[in-house]
Amino acid sequence: MAVAYQQYLFTSLGWLHIRATDQALTAIQFSEKQGTDQPNELTFRAACQLTEFLEKKRTSFDLPLEFRGTDFQKKVWLALQRIPYGHTITYTELALWLGDEKCIRAAAHASGTNPLLILVPCHRVVGSHGHLTGYAGGLWRKQKLLELEGALAMQAEISW
Repeated sequence: MAVAYQQYLFTSLGWLHIRATDQALTAIQFSEKQGTDQPNELTFRAACQLTEFLEKKRTSFDLPLEFRGTDFQKKVWLALQRIPYGHTITYTELALWLGDEKCIRAAAHASGTNPLLILVPCHRVVGSHGHLTGYAGGLWRKQKLLELEGALAMQAEISW
């Protein structure tokens, strides 16, 4: 098994917990508090690129990612990476991208289990009519990320 590394990054959205092996990033999740850093070059690069992204100095990432999940989840996570910066799609559109409108619930569930938040932009998937629904980091963070990208008007309402 590959050695695991981790680093915590404090951002305007709270703590991010970045995890990696020697070869790739394996997870970026929000954390309630800082833990013990055991960084490597990849966690450092991720922290730098995430900081640049949140400061509006970067619109894409060039980091190696390792997806750990089912084949379907991996297919969804790869599809999410196709959503351009500053744009949103609906869960129905995501299902259509995957080739089957009937897989909308499964696609939404896979999006919700995305282990690489922000880098794999599941925050760019919205409900029908543009309503904000579901985000593992909380809807307020989804709204802030979409506002940062200019994909959501400041006065947008969150659908609970």
